[in-house]
This record gives sequence, structure tokens and C-alpha cells, in this order.
Amino acid sequence: MLRGANAINLDTKGRIAIPTRYRDWLADTCQGQFVCTIDIQSPCLLIYPLNEWLLIEQKLRALSSTNPQERRIQRLILGYATESELDKSGRALIAPILRQHAKLQKKVMLVGQLNKFELWDEEMWNQQIQDDLQDGLPSGEELSAGLREFSL
Repeated sequence: MLRGANAINLDTKGRIAIPTRYRDWLADTCQGQFVCTIDIQSPCLLIYPLNEWLLIEQKLRALSSTNPQERRIQRLILGYATESELDKSGRALIAPILRQHAKLQKKVMLVGQLNKFELWDEEMWNQQIQDDLQDGLPSGEELSAGLREFSL
């Protein structure tokens, strides 16, 4: 499982070094292959191990190409989807178009989200966390069904 927030650097060639604690899991789970695409709800990138990406592709395939909203989702997520793999040093190349979309600078945050990573520009990540903490969670009837059932 992918969890935790990791401050890492984007090198001049557009590569990130995946933290060591994830490398063996990625090698075992997907032979170090992954797909990176945009997040349509946040200014970050999503990095899926290949096996998890294949599940996303199945869901996208089930959407209608004639429904404008569903087609838009397909176009954005698939249009930006870029395959990559870890090199021998545990680095992954992030395509220039993806780096530009997420406004990635040298300092970035790699955030585990169970089945995928989010990749954020560090300043944007810090702002998002501040916004999330300030906004807090809704209460009572405003909670989604999933949150009403959730407890720690």
C-alpha cells in the first residue's frame, strides 16, 4: 500500500527518485511500470502502478464516448496518460506536458493514496493542506454516506 507524504526533488531532466521504501513493492507489484496522468479535481498528477492503471482503463472504457461529460473525462485522463518505469536508480521520468500541467518546480511532494501516488508542487501541496485544515469537515447531514460510516 502506498501511504505517507514524501518531500523529494525533481531533477533537471524531469525525473523523481521514488523513495526506497516503495521500490521493492513497486518492483513486485508492477515490475516498476506505472502510468502518470492529471488529476481532474486538483492541481497535481496521479501516478498509478500499472496493475492499478489497468483497472482505471476498464472504468474509462465503460464510459460512453457519446456522452459529453463522460467523453471529457476520457479525453483528459487518457489524453494525458503517460507510461513510464523506474530506472535502475529508482528514478521515474515525468513527461514535460505533465510537469507543466501541475506546475512542478524543483521541490515536489509524493503523497501515497493507497493505490496510487499524488505528485504535487511543494508550495501547492502546503497550500492545499492549509486549505483542507481550515475548511474542516462538514457535519451531520452534510456528510457523504462514506464519511458517516468512517471512523478512526
